[in-house]
Amino acid sequence: MPGKAPLFINGRFATGGPAAVHRVAQELIAGLAAITEDRELTLLVPPNPVQLEIDDRIPRVQIGRFTKTAWEQVSLPLHVGNGLLLNLCNMTPLVTRNGLTLLHDAQVFTTPRSYSAARAKWGQLQSRIAGMRQLGLLTVSEFAKSELVGLGIAPAERIHVIPNGADHVLRTPAQDDILPRLGLAPRSYALALANLMTHKNIRVLIRAFARPDLAGIKLVLAGAAGREAFAAAGLAVPANTIFAGYVSDGEMRSLQEAALAVCTPSLTEGFGLPPVEGLLLGTPAVIAPCGALPEVCGPGALHADPHDPAAWAAALLRLRDEHGLHEGLARAGQAFAARFTWRAATRRLIDVIEAVEPANRERGRVEQRTVGLEAGSGA
Repeated sequence: MPGKAPLFINGRFATGGPAAVHRVAQELIAGLAAITEDRELTLLVPPNPVQLEIDDRIPRVQIGRFTKTAWEQVSLPLHVGNGLLLNLCNMTPLVTRNGLTLLHDAQVFTTPRSYSAARAKWGQLQSRIAGMRQLGLLTVSEFAKSELVGLGIAPAERIHVIPNGADHVLRTPAQDDILPRLGLAPRSYALALANLMTHKNIRVLIRAFARPDLAGIKLVLAGAAGREAFAAAGLAVPANTIFAGYVSDGEMRSLQEAALAVCTPSLTEGFGLPPVEGLLLGTPAVIAPCGALPEVCGPGALHADPHDPAAWAAALLRLRDEHGLHEGLARAGQAFAARFTWRAATRRLIDVIEAVEPANRERGRVEQRTVGLEAGSGA
């Protein structure tokens, strides 16, 4: 179709390891590959990208000699030229005007202690420049949008909400051998991420599981951070805590499906994929009523005060002991989470791209002027 510039995708994330924002990028790229037929799409990557699962229907072109920030700030914009640039992982070239950047949250502003000082400042600068210069911003929840608007990053009409999908978990076969390997029985444990970032607030779960009333329930923490890292952060880890380490997607599905609950005590989240994945698999969530968590978990979650370990213990004991509660939350949560699909996210992304594209915006202004003239002439 005339007027549609080629779309280039910032592939800097292809040089990093697994991360939630990388999952989002991979799924949206696969969605674009599946349903975009009238626009040239290219994934631009730095030298020596890792082998992430990126849909091979989109050409992957390695450009430039630089790596990391220098590649993103110099090599990438030089290659894009007059095309559209889509940045899906928070980061963007500062010089880009003809582009869209997905800011998954506002946490470099609201919880800067979760990052190094340099990382927080650089993220803040890129967010503000993108909000001022680019065609628009994308984000993943109404909560994240409200924070970005409140911080003055961009006006509301230039920030477009594209909720994440969660249905990727249904494509991944479960690897149930992880349960006996960790000594776990179904509904005998709560699942959370082994993450020491300040805003993730895993500290409250550690304190909750140190209580005598939770001695019969285990806390499983999945992720790279282990017992030593938690001890180094000054946390006395109780004996009923199991560190699963890094787990595959299939192992994570099994852990989520068999858990009593997926726990997310975060003080803020732009979206919060793990509890929504759990809901879609039929497992209730226990969440802090913070950030986007109530928005994306809906009726499938119990809420617990993020600063009160006793509240977390009480919620988990209710799920274990209160007749029908687990099943009712599971049914309601699964139905609610079914709305979060990657196909819907991709459709919304395409709609936003076409709405903000300069050629289409100019065409819309011409049509509006034409209608106005016709109305004024009495035609």
